[in-house]
Amino acid sequence: MPKSAASQPLFLYSTTVSDVGTVRANNQDSSFAGEHLIAMCDGMGGHAGGDTASSIAIRSLAHIEQDDTGGNVETISRMMETSVMAAHDAIVGKAKRERKLAGMGTTVTAVALVAGYWVIAHIGDSRAYLLRDGRLSRITCDHSYVQHLINTGRITPSEAKNHPQRNVVMRVLGDFDIDPRPDISVRRAHPADRWLLCSDGLCGVLEDSTIEETMTTLSDQGECAQRLVQMALRAGSTDNVTAVIADATLALDADAFDLPHQTPPAVILSRLPTSSTSRWLPRPHCVRMIPPPSAPQH
Repeated sequence: MPKSAASQPLFLYSTTVSDVGTVRANNQDSSFAGEHLIAMCDGMGGHAGGDTASSIAIRSLAHIEQDDTGGNVETISRMMETSVMAAHDAIVGKAKRERKLAGMGTTVTAVALVAGYWVIAHIGDSRAYLLRDGRLSRITCDHSYVQHLINTGRITPSEAKNHPQRNVVMRVLGDFDIDPRPDISVRRAHPADRWLLCSDGLCGVLEDSTIEETMTTLSDQGECAQRLVQMALRAGSTDNVTAVIADATLALDADAFDLPHQTPPAVILSRLPTSSTSRWLPRPHCVRMIPPPSAPQH
């Protein structure tokens, strides 16, 4: 007797694409696209600092891709929080040892698939979007100053787009006097769920409606990620631009997606040439951010 969709195991297929953009000299975004974990980190802190911080965070999370936890959601939740906090400690320690890296930090947005559930860890203003049944939902809340102004009714979302302090982040990992604990949430996974993790170089210039249409119409992961990055650049993004696309599918449904054979995870780490993109599942990418005198900024 066939198993119901709810009882069958889900599989994750993912890819990541990143571009240095038209203004920045280097790419300080880092990303990870695996079979159990996807992650996006946007670094800040000057030419060297942002690269280093986002790469440290990705490396701290990457072990979750391979760790055998017996499909325990609580264990993975604790592990993701612990890994993010370990990244924070490593970034702070390195900044203290190397003065040129003082003030570096990074956002972290990560999603793990375990036993039919999504476990989400988030800090900063990179975003996680979930497309389900043709509708796009923003799953994370920006830890930014303009989001605080929106939440308190002082400005509208449309006013936030051009606010002079839109790049100020209130919570990030790194060499700042800021609470580094990530938000952790858990939700049931559904077959055909599609995720987008992106840096603010993408979501800062594209409307959610544009993102939804692109994710809905382009089933090919690589094409979808590439299109989103290209549209952000054409829309005038002045930052590095990174997108991670991931699809959940039942084993028997894999052929319904335009998917490559999943091989080693794709990782994009910050220190990439002036312009670089990664398609499918080969390696990781990075983003950038710049800190101000009092609060970190992109």
